[in-house]
Amino acid sequence: MTQPPQRPDEVVGSSPPDEAAGSSSPDAAEPRSGGADAGGLTHLDGRGQARMVDVGDKDVTARTAVAACRVVMAPATAARLADGDLPKGDALPVVRLAGIQAAKRTFELIPLCHHVALTSVDVEVEIDTASGVAALTATATAADRTGVEMEALTAASVAALALYDLVKAVQKDVRITDLRLVRKTGGRSGDLDLPDPDPSG
Repeated sequence: MTQPPQRPDEVVGSSPPDEAAGSSSPDAAEPRSGGADAGGLTHLDGRGQARMVDVGDKDVTARTAVAACRVVMAPATAARLADGDLPKGDALPVVRLAGIQAAKRTFELIPLCHHVALTSVDVEVEIDTASGVAALTATATAADRTGVEMEALTAASVAALALYDLVKAVQKDVRITDLRLVRKTGGRSGDLDLPDPDPSG
């Protein structure tokens, strides 16, 4: 005997029409939260879209940030670097200038970074010829409404890239490693000192 066709709500495992039509919960329809309410990600708005943070209500204060990285090479290459005996000449002045110039251009390189009023940028290079490590330290200072961590990190990273460019004629497998923020001062979040993850150098 032929059975009458079943209504949708009588089919095993199916949902009533009104429930199936609204399968997304009210919570699922809400936009993703962003900004300081979502784990401190201030570069995201209430819909999870990238934005430039408005710092207009902050006070202009003194800001400092220190970043560091290491360039690892053979001891013989490090000795030539220390002696200024590379095919392109004395590398250290070029490395310092590259880092300083990069810090000044950070807002053009990193999306959403503000154009910070830098007051000084310094790049130092310490060479350990025995271990073959060149330790780069970049310090950026400013009087502004936002920090200079990105400027210091950019200075250290581009200085390391410039150093690689100057030694690659001697050694191709040089490594850039351990780029990190070392210290920052000023701003609402206060001062911060971060330990070296590899104090042995």
